[in-house]
Amino acid sequence: MNVPRQSERLYHDLLAPDETQRIRTRVRAIADTVVAPEAARIAGGDERTDGFPRDVFDALATEGVFRIPFDTAVGGEGLTHPASATAAAIEELAYHSSSVSAVFDVHCILAGNVLRNGTAEQQQRWLAPVASGEVVGAFATTEPEASTDLSPRAVQTVATRTGDGWLLNGHKRWISNSPVAGFIVTLARTGERLSMFIVDTSLAGVRIGTPDRKIGNRGQLTADVSFTDVRLTDADLLGGIEGEGLRHALSTLTYGRIGIAAAGVGMAQAAFDHIVDHLSRRHAFGRPVAANQHWQFLLADRATEIDNARTLYTKAALRLDAGNPFPEPEAAMAKAYGTRLSVDIARDAVQAFGGLGFARELGADGSASPVEALYRDSKIGEIYEGTNEIQKWIIARQILGREITG
Repeated sequence: MNVPRQSERLYHDLLAPDETQRIRTRVRAIADTVVAPEAARIAGGDERTDGFPRDVFDALATEGVFRIPFDTAVGGEGLTHPASATAAAIEELAYHSSSVSAVFDVHCILAGNVLRNGTAEQQQRWLAPVASGEVVGAFATTEPEASTDLSPRAVQTVATRTGDGWLLNGHKRWISNSPVAGFIVTLARTGERLSMFIVDTSLAGVRIGTPDRKIGNRGQLTADVSFTDVRLTDADLLGGIEGEGLRHALSTLTYGRIGIAAAGVGMAQAAFDHIVDHLSRRHAFGRPVAANQHWQFLLADRATEIDNARTLYTKAALRLDAGNPFPEPEAAMAKAYGTRLSVDIARDAVQAFGGLGFARELGADGSASPVEALYRDSKIGEIYEGTNEIQKWIIARQILGREITG
């Protein structure tokens, strides 16, 4: 169900460059046409039977959406402020589908952005097809026993030097896009340090597990990935440099947090818009439900918080565009604030819709709840790309210093 967008009346963007605002307008129109009609199907599907939303992915590729973050040398748009534009694009995708925005985030920000550290040959082989959408990218750092802690002692995936290259062995978990990925940029221990390798998923010894079943983000497929004696060459070592893996992973995850913050804002805005529309039309005791001061005050607070959340991720993205690969504390603030807000407003939306908020589908006429998927999808934002507890620790470290916080 289409509802009026309240952001057009309440939010006045005085920070984002003109090119970013143009990208927002363009991606909004594409999302309204391409994503919105399929959003309910994706949100209500089953990862193992309905699978990856290939039709939507291909449509976004046709529209050139995956070119937004990248330079012209690899077929990108060559924007002056690519991070700001990418974040705005993610918000517009997430407004309709958290799953689609997450696919975009992993494909472009995680797998795509880290490839910018690759050699010219690696960028032409892998990054150019990412920008065109010819191949789906994935990014693998997390393991069954290593997620937040990506130190060399924690990472158990190992690449061992051989006479003519490398032998990769290990096990990764929660790897988004992996069931359909053409390559996976993989963090592995090489001696006492960490390095990254671009692993072609068609290589012998690469095995993608069964997709996980999740409460939300069902169109964002995740699965385990195992590597058994996978033979790699020096041409597969990201950038051709050993020992740079942790730095590349951390800078990419920082960018990813900005994207997740933007997705949180997109979901929060969607939930807010549904609440405003529903409570303005729904009557109880002879007047609109929105006439009750409780809802008026709550919506006033939420409108303010959405504006703050959008400003935070925009500032973090602009700092990234200015050349700071670790735009803290804004990136951590944006991620923690925006994702927490999306959960809070999704819960508000379920409450505002009452029974229809809690139901997936009415038996009487088959009508679907417009907000239950938001409730399911929003929670993961507080967990992935670094839990919100970790984000608060990063912020505290900026305040108190490493000598106190560790």
